Amino acid sequence: MKHPDNIKKVSALSPDYIGFIFYKKSPRYLTQIPENIPEGIKKTGVFVNEEYDQILDKVRLFNLQAVQLHGEESVELCEKLRHQNLEVIKAFSIDDDFNFEKIHSYQKVTDYFLFDTKGKNYGGNGLAFNWSILQNYRFSHPFFLSGGIGLEHSEEIKKINDSSLPLVGIDLNSKFEIAPGLKDIQKLKKMKESLL
Repeated sequence: MKHPDNIKKVSALSPDYIGFIFYKKSPRYLTQIPENIPEGIKKTGVFVNEEYDQILDKVRLFNLQAVQLHGEESVELCEKLRHQNLEVIKAFSIDDDFNFEKIHSYQKVTDYFLFDTKGKNYGGNGLAFNWSILQNYRFSHPFFLSGGIGLEHSEEIKKINDSSLPLVGIDLNSKFEIAPGLKDIQKLKKMKESLL
């Protein structure tokens, strides 16, 4: 999210989280967050390979409740952030050859995983990965699904949600945007209704 009025309208839909991107190479990069975000919505800072102190500066400046780490962040960094009373969401880029065993050590230092599509960018590629690979996920650690999710995916998401997989939420981004960081409120409403 990027624009104050748009953030206010999205907040009215009561999402669990609103993400703010602090990665300078992203078209959604921002330097200021509105102060009037309702209490029940977790303000989430999205970072890519950022130093611990830099992340903590943003956490304190904007009173963030969660961080989403989208780079090659270490287990040690996740652990340090978690000790700051933050929810830690570690993103992983998924392709058909992804081995879930390699993320095993992140379970004890994160609250959630986020599975995004492997592409040329750190997220924001606008493409969905082959969700059938989730059948190889053997952990009970909860995860968010991300990567090119659109209205056309609602039935498939419901099937995953009804399975034994620990899906806890979906990350709605590029397919619900009018421009980078500017959400289409009507599309978001439709998606919310279709998943109820």
